[in-house]
Amino acid sequence: MPETTTPTIDIPEPVAGRAFSLYARETPGHAERVAATLERLRAAAQAHPGRIVLSSSLGAEDVVLTDLIARHALPIPIATLDTGRLHPETLALLQRTQQHYGITIEVWSPAEEAVVAFVREHGDDAMYRSRELRHACCGLRKLEPLQRMLAGRDAWITGLRREQSAARADVPLQTRDADGRTKYNPLADWSWADVWHYIACHEVPYNPLHDAFMPSIGCAPCTRPIAVGEDFRAGRWWWEQDDLRECGLHVPRSHTPLASPAESASA
Repeated sequence: MPETTTPTIDIPEPVAGRAFSLYARETPGHAERVAATLERLRAAAQAHPGRIVLSSSLGAEDVVLTDLIARHALPIPIATLDTGRLHPETLALLQRTQQHYGITIEVWSPAEEAVVAFVREHGDDAMYRSRELRHACCGLRKLEPLQRMLAGRDAWITGLRREQSAARADVPLQTRDADGRTKYNPLADWSWADVWHYIACHEVPYNPLHDAFMPSIGCAPCTRPIAVGEDFRAGRWWWEQDDLRECGLHVPRSHTPLASPAESASA
């Protein structure tokens, strides 16, 4: 196995509330967007009773969706992936969120034997050696457990927003994934300022790493703080030299926008 140069990731000490001062702004139409998002969630729950899930990364967008679901007692279960390489702060947020809302969040983990075999053959830091190995690591730690999470369900909800990156600029409010499930992106039209204004106003539990210049948080080896002026997702897989840096969870093989349940009912 070739030797790998493992990057040093320096994370500054989080300053409580820094994310609010950096990002939170009330923008025109914010209250209307919140109301529209709540209606989208209600309509999605009604369209897929017992067969829908919020797939949460525990990122800023997903804690907003979690708060809306829990605050309004919507019948939508919440699930997350524990890849085995998450930051301690992310795992602590999982527990804090459950305690705060009095809910249980489903936790889906990769197959242990597959992870052991991969690490034995390629090492803990294989993701730095090639794009192929990085994709393989994402595949076994994220994609495979996601498929188990979605088994028996015909719809899921994500925190994707159009503003997140150029690759997500055309994210629809509703589409179908490659397996035919309905995929809802109810925050697609929200800004980053909207997300943080909501978190601040409703005192939503969030990851303290957001207070350490880490707007997008994934696995610990694959996430670094960003510098002033960098794209919000510049801290993800930063050693790869192109704009399409995704783990595969949201890279569609097909892209079929759909009318929302609310739109369909009024058509």
